[in-house]
Amino acid sequence: MTKVLAVLLGAGISAGLPAQGLKSGEQVYKETCFACHASGAAGAPKFEDRKAWAPLIKEGQVEPTAHAWVGVRGMPAKGGRPDLALEEFARAAAYMARAAGGDWKDPDAKLLGRIRAEEKKRIEKLKSAKKP
Repeated sequence: MTKVLAVLLGAGISAGLPAQGLKSGEQVYKETCFACHASGAAGAPKFEDRKAWAPLIKEGQVEPTAHAWVGVRGMPAKGGRPDLALEEFARAAAYMARAAGGDWKDPDAKLLGRIRAEEKKRIEKLKSAKKP
């Protein structure tokens, strides 16, 4: 059990425990996401805009979070913050979705695993699209 917990914590996954040193979704939004999501720059869905967020919320939490983490449309990977942990990023996505009427939860270990799996699929799809 101790080895499993150490691996999970080392991977930045909280496993239901308080994640020390990780930022809340609101903190990440205010420090990073705000730059585009407050104004709608580069087509970003605006914070609290239920209509703009509705299609993303409807897709479910995993796919939009993973695709945004990798970079999608005008959004750079990790929101342009390579120092963010996936858990912090996913918390920010959940925070923004909730502000727009969604019921996304802050990620637990299981959800983070599903996001990672989708991330891998997305990266492979992008690589395949670049091949001649």
